[in-house]
Amino acid sequence: MLKQSRPIVVTFLIGLFVIGIVASLVSAISLSFPGSFLEVVWRVNPHAREGFARLGQWSIVLMSIVCVACTLTAVGLWRRWRWGYWLALAMLALNLTGDLINVLAGIEYRAAAGIPIALLLLILMLRAKTRRYFANSIP
Repeated sequence: MLKQSRPIVVTFLIGLFVIGIVASLVSAISLSFPGSFLEVVWRVNPHAREGFARLGQWSIVLMSIVCVACTLTAVGLWRRWRWGYWLALAMLALNLTGDLINVLAGIEYRAAAGIPIALLLLILMLRAKTRRYFANSIP
């Protein structure tokens, strides 16, 4: 069997999920230790900090779940595991749904920028070439 090269969209998504790992881990740690040196990360999006404050301790649980999900997805894509492909699709669909809800509910209009990006990534992941890349993978 010839070794099939990794589609560029898969490489891009692996990088994106690694960024998600770092961001969610830093967020979870920052939320666990309010007022620490990590508090500066919330300058990027103070609105998110306010939302997490309303969730209380559940925000730490949520960001920990996001961190684990991003880790599993990145590893699954890297290792070319079929479940990694499906998990990536689920994560992209969930992100798209969240962006749509934020925009339609008037919560965060900046989320509109994520809608075409998530749609494009979903379309690229659903292409025959990308599906074939994962079709013959082991798990």
